[in-house]
Amino acid sequence: MPPYTLTYFAVRGRCGALKIMLADNGQHLKENLVTFDDWMKGDLKAGCVFGQLPKFQDGDLVLFQSNTMLRHLGRKHGAYGKNDSEASLIDMMNDGVEDLRLKYIKLIYQEYETGKEAFIKDLPNHLKPFEAVLAKNKSGFLVGDQISFADYNLFDLLLNLKVLSPTSLDSLPALKSFVDKTAARPKVKALLECDDFKKLPINGNGKQ
Repeated sequence: MPPYTLTYFAVRGRCGALKIMLADNGQHLKENLVTFDDWMKGDLKAGCVFGQLPKFQDGDLVLFQSNTMLRHLGRKHGAYGKNDSEASLIDMMNDGVEDLRLKYIKLIYQEYETGKEAFIKDLPNHLKPFEAVLAKNKSGFLVGDQISFADYNLFDLLLNLKVLSPTSLDSLPALKSFVDKTAARPKVKALLECDDFKKLPINGNGKQ
């Protein structure tokens, strides 16, 4: 039996980073894909703590909330820093990624037609804090000298933003290098080139 099971819709959505992290760590993931029609029946939703997917199972442990899943896997697979200080800095950076992801999600689902141009124009300002941290750290990672769950989360979001705006990283050399190096990690590269991953839409409404 695979150690991990994910129940989610057939989109990358909130689970791209989790899939990239598991792949990079050589972990197998069993996926239970949910259709919108099945979800609207309500039975599955009723069993979700916050009424939302994804749902993640590690043996008898059942988790909801995508960032909780990343932190859990970070602890299990050595991607949560080398000490408490690094762990706290990783939490801080991941919270920053979440803030930007929420802005992206709002654009995609609420303001795509009216707000896309302004969002893309302002995107370098939203990315500058990550650029500064990476440029200062010089290891190629957000915190310390090894990859963390916050790196996987940032990488996944940056892939989405590059689809939205292909030139978004052109003025941000540290971030551009970060994306290139992470994408070149052999197991990450294999996942990104896998048909099953490539065919997944980024978002549930078809906009990207």
